[in-house]
Amino acid sequence: MKLYFASGNEHKKIEMEKLLEGYSLVLPKEEGFAFDPIENGSSFIENAIIKAEALYSIVKAPCIADDSGLCVDAFNGKPGIHTARYGEDVFGRKLDDREKYMFLLKNMENIENRRAEFVCAICLILDENRRYIIQESVNGHISRKPEGTTGFGYDPVFYNDDAGMISACLAQGEKNRFSHRGKAARIIKDLLDKEFKNGKE
Repeated sequence: MKLYFASGNEHKKIEMEKLLEGYSLVLPKEEGFAFDPIENGSSFIENAIIKAEALYSIVKAPCIADDSGLCVDAFNGKPGIHTARYGEDVFGRKLDDREKYMFLLKNMENIENRRAEFVCAICLILDENRRYIIQESVNGHISRKPEGTTGFGYDPVFYNDDAGMISACLAQGEKNRFSHRGKAARIIKDLLDKEFKNGKE
């Protein structure tokens, strides 16, 4: 089954396809159309719904969207839904992954409470009547320095409690096992599999 993925992020697509084994994900840009909805929700779930509904209104076919981010206790849950744009208001431009996590480390230099969690909300729309929303999270803390070479985003500075190590030090398969996106995507995959087994699609 082909699923349209409401994203322009190649890294996310690769990661999500591994999690949704047996399902092919297609980015909007791969079929030649622009897709940049305004994510003005107040939560991860709201933003995932906004993206999924915006894409479904265009393709009228099964689609999936996720919204995820890093919530730091010492910053009252920020950057949260603004994780992907972290630091832009200070630098006046989009930062790459390394710039973002180094900026985070700088802002936390003298902070002892380094507890944090990664949150992922996924919205799956199969048709007008079948819509599913899942949110999962993983607990951990922000390290003092970056480590590891796998993953993307803030993985080099996030110590995953369940895994017992920095996310970027995990092999890709292990990262999927312990990540917030992995936890949410496994539930979505079960829902997809049940839809097919029941012969509804």
